[in-house]
Amino acid sequence: MENKTIKIGIAGVGTVGCGVINLLKRNNEEIFKRTGFNIKVVCISAKNKDKKRDCNVDQYNFYTDPLKMIENEDINILVELIGGESIARNLVKKSLEKNIHVVTANKALIALHGNEISDLAQKNNCDVAFEASVAGAVPIIKVIKESLNANKIEWIAGIINGTTNFILTSMLKTKKDFKDVLLEAQELGYAESDPSFDVGGIDAAHKLTILSSISFGINLNFDAIYVEGIENIELDDLNYAKELGYVIKHLAIARSNESGVELRVHPCLIPNSRLIANVDGVKNAVVVSADASGPTLYYGAGAGSYATASSVVSDIINVSKNIVYNSNGNLPLLNYQPNKLKKVNILKIEQIKSRYYLRIRVTNKPGVLADITKILGGKSISIESILQKEDLVNDANVPIVLVTHEVLEKNIIEALSSIENLDVVKGKIVKIRIEELN
Repeated sequence: MENKTIKIGIAGVGTVGCGVINLLKRNNEEIFKRTGFNIKVVCISAKNKDKKRDCNVDQYNFYTDPLKMIENEDINILVELIGGESIARNLVKKSLEKNIHVVTANKALIALHGNEISDLAQKNNCDVAFEASVAGAVPIIKVIKESLNANKIEWIAGIINGTTNFILTSMLKTKKDFKDVLLEAQELGYAESDPSFDVGGIDAAHKLTILSSISFGINLNFDAIYVEGIENIELDDLNYAKELGYVIKHLAIARSNESGVELRVHPCLIPNSRLIANVDGVKNAVVVSADASGPTLYYGAGAGSYATASSVVSDIINVSKNIVYNSNGNLPLLNYQPNKLKKVNILKIEQIKSRYYLRIRVTNKPGVLADITKILGGKSISIESILQKEDLVNDANVPIVLVTHEVLEKNIIEALSSIENLDVVKGKIVKIRIEELN
């Protein structure tokens, strides 16, 4: 095994691809000291060779077609950093069919096509590693697959999209509204020109699909996830939450219980005493609660060239070890043996139980609160606390903020529909779930 060299090809040489090339070059000696083998980039693929990049691509065999690259080159590992679905899916499948191992940072690819890729990897005795697909530099996949593999995982809750976390953090700190902070996030490069995947929750849902599968031994099922973004969160809600002792965060939640599995992405009020409530800016954090370990928190950079490259290169090293020691394919892609993956009941959002924050704008006159509490009581919804604020701009209408005890979401939905029909209620009621995370 002395002087063994693992040859890799990289498809996609953008921010992360350059980070991988530079990191492998910078820490080559350190990696060799730890592993006893060399990792060599022999070829790369991108649409345009002459594009300005933060890395030097001249020393590698260059292809504009990644499929041609895996056909012509003798490589051990394909590093897929193209993103998206169609090209990446075809490339990964072709690589596995040629017995080339795969490392990817592509969450959409794994979330939407991972079941198929898992079967193909198993059939061809290949590894597919995807640490960088979920939380950048935070090694949450390795934690679940390796560090917590003696545990039965009970629930996961994570801030796994840096854009939404930056926006919510900045709104509260700067007292600006959603649109202004989103524009700032785009100017800083934290949000795309079309930010819908981030602020709408799709990105986090892709990542939760992966985390829930490897945690609970279920097939990847993106379509089953309830998804809600942060577009309707207003500065008032952030301020009222703070007054009540909470922080609003956009969470991805997976919870296993006797009724089935909850898979949901949406804004939540979290007690400000929780560590995850203090994760600000573009950082990511994931809490994993398991039967033996209890809740554990993992925190770090969720994106960026070197942060993501850190996880990609770690996967390259681990897959290389398997090749060198002839142990590749020993761990299933989805963490469970394929014949042990189970079908479970994925709960609809109406079936979950939660506490709720409700903000209701009403006509300022006597008896309004009594009318509201009567409807809530009729659905077995009890109130834990009330904030009633004067509106200095328009005293005719005032906001009432209620915090409920735990109740079935179906009951909340029905009660709010009836409350919104009251003449004294103005506009749509704001409803945000509360998660204690303990």
